[in-house]
Amino acid sequence: MEFANNVSFTYVMAGLARDVEPPYEPRLLEWLEHSDRSGMPVDPRLWSQGPIRSTYPACMAVKAATEQGSEATGRYLRAVREGLMCFRRKLDSTEALVGEAHGAGLDEARFRLDLDSNAIVEAFGADLDAVRALDVEPTPLPSYEVGSVRLFGPQSYERLSAAALEAGAAPSNAPAPDVLTALGRFGRMAGVEVEAVCDLPGPRANAELWRLAAEWRVKPIPVLTGMLWELA
Repeated sequence: MEFANNVSFTYVMAGLARDVEPPYEPRLLEWLEHSDRSGMPVDPRLWSQGPIRSTYPACMAVKAATEQGSEATGRYLRAVREGLMCFRRKLDSTEALVGEAHGAGLDEARFRLDLDSNAIVEAFGADLDAVRALDVEPTPLPSYEVGSVRLFGPQSYERLSAAALEAGAAPSNAPAPDVLTALGRFGRMAGVEVEAVCDLPGPRANAELWRLAAEWRVKPIPVLTGMLWELA
């Protein structure tokens, strides 16, 4: 919202683990800690009820989504993150990952073909090589390259914004959208995302979301540690 079309994204998939092995409790606790720090809702019971075997299939699925453009990639990456981290979906197989493509607004048939292609395996391999070339072991994730600035590990929005400005991106100076406009553009959002995008303090954002819910214009989606919101 701050930079509009003056900033574009290239997603590089680092592959957290080729083989995800027990014990799973440390991952469950890590998700809860990230939720506490960020305010984003999670349901880490995936790790106790149906842990994924590998993160590589999901990474290759995101690379397949890039064949349909940057916006499609962003929507699909968000869908996979929500599926794993909020809805406990075991997204480590072709059919499960193809199922997420429809909800993300992708061409499902094309996505399936791309996901099965050798080109996607090679594209993911190139991403892994790019991450290894950073020569930071282990590489903190997420990490960012903004112009000539490299930032490793979780960053505040203010730091990312400053890096974009340093790289020459110009703010759009557009007014903040209202809640319905934001949900229409971005799809499901957490309360903290509504606060940031709509420039509303926490109490006002939550009050507006529940007011719209009372009018049946938005719908709350409970997640274990919080709530997601979408248009009704």
